[in-house]
Amino acid sequence: MKLGDFSEDELKARQSELQAVYDRFKDARLSLDLTRGKPSTQQLDLSNDLDGILGGFFMLQDGTDVRNYGGILGIPEARRLGADILSLHAAQVMVGGNSSLTLMYNMIAHMVEQWEGEALDSNSKVKFICPIPGYDRHFTICESFGIEMINVGFVSSGPDMDGIEDLVSKDPMIKGIWCVPKYSNPSGHTYDEATVKRFAKLGKVAGENFRIMWDNAYVAHHLSDKPARLLNLMDEAVQEGTEDNVVMFASSSKVTFAGAGISFLGTSENNLAAFEKSLVPQVIGFDKVNQLRHVRFLKDLDNLSTHMEKHRTLLAPKFNMVQGKLQAALEGKNIADWTTPDGGYFVSLDTLPDLATTVVDLAAAVGVKLTPAGATYPYGIDPENRNIRVAPTFPPLPDLEKALDVFVVCLELASVNHLLAT
Repeated sequence: MKLGDFSEDELKARQSELQAVYDRFKDARLSLDLTRGKPSTQQLDLSNDLDGILGGFFMLQDGTDVRNYGGILGIPEARRLGADILSLHAAQVMVGGNSSLTLMYNMIAHMVEQWEGEALDSNSKVKFICPIPGYDRHFTICESFGIEMINVGFVSSGPDMDGIEDLVSKDPMIKGIWCVPKYSNPSGHTYDEATVKRFAKLGKVAGENFRIMWDNAYVAHHLSDKPARLLNLMDEAVQEGTEDNVVMFASSSKVTFAGAGISFLGTSENNLAAFEKSLVPQVIGFDKVNQLRHVRFLKDLDNLSTHMEKHRTLLAPKFNMVQGKLQAALEGKNIADWTTPDGGYFVSLDTLPDLATTVVDLAAAVGVKLTPAGATYPYGIDPENRNIRVAPTFPPLPDLEKALDVFVVCLELASVNHLLAT
């Protein structure tokens, strides 16, 4: 039954019940954290064979000693692995350190001087489109460069392409868009074929310096035995003549060791050559020893798939628990909507308008930390104050269960209090 259909007396009775449960949570002195999508210790343990895997042998097939300087684009074997993951050619791919965010930041830094020159000529600001809800660290990169962010929402097929195409056709200072095209953070969307084809055409409207920042962070992170299919954007872009507009990213951060993985950047060979030149003053080369460790451990796509099945075995029960708890406590009450992702690391939940901050604060007061309300929007501002990103991957199942029990009570209590106040 919808909470809005309750009488005032019924709502007050429910408020008392929820408050009593909430007070018991206070007495429990909990200390639980659902703030970030980190791999659990058990997931990290899956890659412990990385330690010592080289056995003192540091030579590549071509005789290169990876312990020495050089190789700014990465070792050939790792470039081939990254190319397989991104469905590109090895000549289009470079390998970086443990964070693809570093490569994203450096790509923006590489482009920003040119963008700012255009902005000065047009007396405007450099702008980026940000599908929302989205990934907070993408937004932080834009903020660090003073790039203005423009929100665009999602539809069932992916980002609102009608809105995106309209924006770039009207404003030449929109110079890029952030995308998490498979199992989006946090909504779980996988862009459909028509959406990817429309992305491939964007460069024709937006211009040669427009960049589609295609962060395929969850390319291998499936939660079902029927993985979502994502059309190859680069193949489509080549057909449209817009390959220079596309920059792809991936990493092993949630595949092996989050703090000691490798990352990949894929783009046209023309772009990659220019990007390499911009990196020369900064680095001599990334960690080639770690690149070789990962090649020896992950080997190829078949072995990667087998490895990710082990991750799924650990993660699927957690995501099933989230769905079970939300459905049991909230289904039919008309106070929240949430996603049921087929992969990735998050569940996105929308409260009633103006309640997300209240829910997060209520949970924090009894020892359960959630991602801050607004984190999934540029500048940390959710205009409707509704979205909460639920990150169930890190805690053990018993701790996750406790945290979810707190979360649903806080959500319903905030909703009842709101209904009684209106």
